[in-house]
Amino acid sequence: MSHTAGSVQSPSAALHAGLAAQHSRGIGRTAIRVTWLVAALALAASLAGLLIDGIYTGAASTAEMFRGYDLVTAAVVVPSIVVAVRLARRGSVLAHLATTSLLAYLVYTYAYYLFGTGFNDLFLLHAAVFAACVSALILTVTAIDVTSVAHRFRDRTPARTIAGILGVLAAALAGMWAYFAIDNAVTGDVPAGSQLVETDTIVHLGMALDLSLLVPLYAVAAVLLWRRAAWGYLLATVALMAGLLHQVSYIVAMPFQVAAEIPGAVSYDPGEPVIMLLYLVATALLLRGARRTSTAGGRTAT
Repeated sequence: MSHTAGSVQSPSAALHAGLAAQHSRGIGRTAIRVTWLVAALALAASLAGLLIDGIYTGAASTAEMFRGYDLVTAAVVVPSIVVAVRLARRGSVLAHLATTSLLAYLVYTYAYYLFGTGFNDLFLLHAAVFAACVSALILTVTAIDVTSVAHRFRDRTPARTIAGILGVLAAALAGMWAYFAIDNAVTGDVPAGSQLVETDTIVHLGMALDLSLLVPLYAVAAVLLWRRAAWGYLLATVALMAGLLHQVSYIVAMPFQVAAEIPGAVSYDPGEPVIMLLYLVATALLLRGARRTSTAGGRTAT
């Protein structure tokens, strides 16, 4: 319903207007500036990794994996940050959430660059990207009005369907890594990790990051979303959007290893279509539920 200039807003309309006004300035200047810094540093690091031969020292398999990640960062993540931040400055709640999700993806990804290898010429740049990402992520998350996010998602979002998918992803990831960890403790065999050719250090780091960060994030998001708690919608969005990008990076990195003739490299993971489908379905359901018509001015809010 639209209101004329002389009409009096209802308490509900006033609440939504207040929340919208808060979001129009919600991401904050400091968060925006640090996020621009992240985009600039990540672009510089990814282009250096792609264009400078031999910039990554150590195992060739890790170097080619990073080059695949660099392509995704330069071609997808950085342009998406630029668009998302511009829209978030105009008050878009979804763009604010997208910015947060992109930063979460970069924090996870650059943990590999920083902790999964030895010294290389990009060490200081990778440390700067990681530190800036962590700072920007904290600033963007704390600027989000979780209640407003919940209002946007709650009415049309199939929360329990999405929560079920997140629960499956959490259980599968936790179960897989727990099995490999127990097998290693019993037999001493080092887990193979994914279909990527990975060093023992990369496999160990991947297990540590997944078990300490991704599994808890997915599980908590699933539980809160099942209960339709406000934080569930925020955490589910970050988990799914960042997770979808993780899958894209994984898919892109495999052909890089094949092209470099890394022994044992494969260009395709037969289990990936199922995993990707779960992320795509859950993300599509979540974003579809977020689209709703604003009560003010007859506009579609984003």
